[in-house]
Amino acid sequence: MNLHAIKVIYKFEMLRAWETLLQSFASPVISTSLYFVVFGSAIGSRIQQIDGVPYGTFIVPGLMMLALLTQSTANASFGIFLPKFTGTIYEIMSAPISFIEIVIGYVGAAATKSFIIGLIILATAGFFVPLEIAHPFWMMSFLILTCISFSLFGFIIGLWANNFEKLQLIPLLVITPLVFLGGSFYSIEMLPAPWQSVSLFNPVVYLISGFRWSFFEVADVSIGLSLTMILLFMAACLFVVWWMFKTGYRMKK
Repeated sequence: MNLHAIKVIYKFEMLRAWETLLQSFASPVISTSLYFVVFGSAIGSRIQQIDGVPYGTFIVPGLMMLALLTQSTANASFGIFLPKFTGTIYEIMSAPISFIEIVIGYVGAAATKSFIIGLIILATAGFFVPLEIAHPFWMMSFLILTCISFSLFGFIIGLWANNFEKLQLIPLLVITPLVFLGGSFYSIEMLPAPWQSVSLFNPVVYLISGFRWSFFEVADVSIGLSLTMILLFMAACLFVVWWMFKTGYRMKK
């Protein structure tokens, strides 16, 4: 394991985040504040509680998941797409490092940035609503697993995309709608019976449900099923990344 190579890639990606500090970390704080103003105040005045949890508090895990999924995907996809776009990926590929070390460097940096953003959003939420985390260990576990899994997914998108339009295609048209329809701001039990069954085909439901359980012990599906789904998704992403490096798929611009 070439730890020096991993460190160089990781450090470079983290430095790029610090250079765009306002965009990377201040933007989620502003967005979270706006969500609380709109959803917490406007809708919260009409929906007092969900499953015994005040509505403003209930949406905190959903807000965090919304940011984690979008930021993890965006950070990792742009991180590997930029070397492809500039042509420096050939220097990386020709260096005496394995694909595992490349993935650890890029995905590790993207996951770290997303993890920090998640903590910032959690701290921001604490200024608006009272928060109690019933299971801190599971909350951190879901937080870390989600950051890693969707950073891997973003890494795949970055390798697949050959222009900036495709780089934004899946996050805008797939991930964001799935998050909004995955119970971020409501419980799927509030939906009519047919739509509850349809929602179970949305993989994001399992992520948000497990994460929300770690806060309030309230969930739409069992914690075991949520954990299994995220681990299966991570394994699938690892397999796809391995296959892309093995076959050289879309390694060019």
